[in-house]
Amino acid sequence: MSYQPPYTITPQILQRVAEIIELLTRWSISVESAQSPQLRRNNRIRTIQASLAIENNTLSIEQVTAVLDGKTVLGLPREIQEVKNAFAAYEQLPTWQPHSAADLLAAHNLLMAGLVDETGVFRTGRVGVYNDKSLVHMAPPAKRVSALMSNLLVWLASDPVHPLIASCVFHYEFEFIHPFADGNGRMGRLWQTLILSKWQPVLAYLPVESLIRVRQTGYYQSLADADKQGDSTVFIEFILQALQDTLTDALTKTSEKTSEKTSEKILAALRKNNLVTIAELAKIVGITTRSIERNLQKLQDQGKLRRVGPDKGGYWEVVE
Repeated sequence: MSYQPPYTITPQILQRVAEIIELLTRWSISVESAQSPQLRRNNRIRTIQASLAIENNTLSIEQVTAVLDGKTVLGLPREIQEVKNAFAAYEQLPTWQPHSAADLLAAHNLLMAGLVDETGVFRTGRVGVYNDKSLVHMAPPAKRVSALMSNLLVWLASDPVHPLIASCVFHYEFEFIHPFADGNGRMGRLWQTLILSKWQPVLAYLPVESLIRVRQTGYYQSLADADKQGDSTVFIEFILQALQDTLTDALTKTSEKTSEKTSEKILAALRKNNLVTIAELAKIVGITTRSIERNLQKLQDQGKLRRVGPDKGGYWEVVE
């Protein structure tokens, strides 16, 4: 009988999956859908900084950026090495397959190189998860790790459920097994990103770790609650909410940037010809006349534009 991780697909999970798909569709067709290399890099830096911060790395986004730019940073050598390793690992995402044990081990080797003795191999000793000095989770014995991970990877390869749900289930099960001597938290988040990116490549650059960092207490609480309940349902709900909120935030920022660019184009056109019509502006800017009308009203409300005279026969005055 094939392995089946315990979880329940609740109405809340189904709703969040549907909402994430809708948000993702809107995001993918937005002006920023192509994502410039610089935007992708910035998002990746946010992802790395947040994922490492969850593991108590103290480097800021500015310091992480400096490290990746090859600049000298005043920081602990271990923390600087963690940043370099994480960036190298995330850059390799397109070359790995989520269900491959060899790729999983290679990823751990890259992510933890120079940080721990056992890299690229499953642990040989017992490990526990501690909150301060209190044990909150004792992982299965080392002799069971290989079989448990094999079952989990076979389950993942069978495409058992939508990737949004499968990625969350894998993330929880991975953390429960805790297959490595160290680096399990960052590996679990990395591998969920890999699973999602194979479904939608754009998700390789969605910095959901930044939101998890802000909600770190809830993240660990959902893991603990899933342990108590004996299935990953509550953890799935938590991570899907984080994904949904991160996409919503990304769309908001994209909309704001698009609006700024549109406003700049309108003002530039009106500086050249303050008698231009709304229909002509729509052709120049490349949006609908209704969108032009909304943007003109917004610019007037902001005090950046003034209408002089009537709609017919008047002209626009750009307020510098």
